[in-house]
Amino acid sequence: MNSRTQQTYVGIHNDLHGGMTPIGGIIKDAWIFELLPETETCEGWTTAQIQVLHDKVNATWDQYGLRVSNLPPEIRERHTRIHDQAIEKARSMGWMPGRDSDAEM
Repeated sequence: MNSRTQQTYVGIHNDLHGGMTPIGGIIKDAWIFELLPETETCEGWTTAQIQVLHDKVNATWDQYGLRVSNLPPEIRERHTRIHDQAIEKARSMGWMPGRDSDAEM
C-alpha cells in the first residue's frame, strides 16, 4: 500500500518483487479463480476493495479445502502457470523466499 494518508495499493506489477507479498498472493489467486481478469493489477485499489477481494478468494479456496490438489485440472493448470511465472519474475528481481513482505505494507 502507499503511504498511510493515501491508502491505495500500488498494483501487483509495482509491488515488492512483482507482487510476492500477501496482497500480491490475493490478486494472483483471484486471477486463478477468474474473480479478476489477469489484466487487472488492482493499482489504486483501497484497503476496503482489497479486503472484499480477499474474502472472495478465501471463500473460493474453501470450496476446494484450501488444497491445490483438490482444484479441477483447468484451475490447477492456471495456478501452476500463474505462480510459476510470478516466481520466475520475482527471482529475476532478487526475490528470496521468506523475505516477501515489506514493512510499509
